[in-house]
Amino acid sequence: RYLATASDDWTARLWDVATGETVRTFEGHGDRVYAIAYSPDGRTIATGSTDDDVRIWDPETGETIATLSGHTHDIFRVTYSPDGAYLASASWDRTVRLWNLETYTTEAVLSGHSAYVYSVAYSPDGEHLATGSWDRTVRLWDLSQSPPKTIAVLAGHTGLVRSVAYSPDGKIVASGSIDGTIRRYPARFEDVLTLAQQYTPREL
Repeated sequence: RYLATASDDWTARLWDVATGETVRTFEGHGDRVYAIAYSPDGRTIATGSTDDDVRIWDPETGETIATLSGHTHDIFRVTYSPDGAYLASASWDRTVRLWNLETYTTEAVLSGHSAYVYSVAYSPDGEHLATGSWDRTVRLWDLSQSPPKTIAVLAGHTGLVRSVAYSPDGKIVASGSIDGTIRRYPARFEDVLTLAQQYTPREL
């Protein structure tokens, strides 16, 4: 029924899909709004901006529930965990932050990419995370470890990775790049390990 959009005009908007009319305008960011996501239960909306902040909004009132600060550069993607308890934000500061949405504090900072992080996606079970970067790689993270650890670095793209997504069964990660290709990778650690072993140089 509703569609949420982010804009260069420093706002986010909620639209009635049937009428095409603006239902709510979310104002508060101090710069362009590049990222937006609905919570799984539809009760909150998250936005990320080039003002380096994430904001959590009440879609019924248009008011800010919380401002999440910690990133030091533009935020390009936000996504909720499947259970709605956490939010992941991808930033040009080369990190992904995991936010606890009960306390509105940083749960973990994922570092490892050597350039801007453009994209982030949770696995369907919420136990893993995929991230895509300007460094042309996709990283898979194990969120069950504290702090979360990289379990695979997936190479192959020749341009920055703008989008990542898991298949519904969580077995495959797809990535889209400005190199004009989409790549599919095994998402489970045991499958990644098997693939790596297959391509290990062997003595003849």
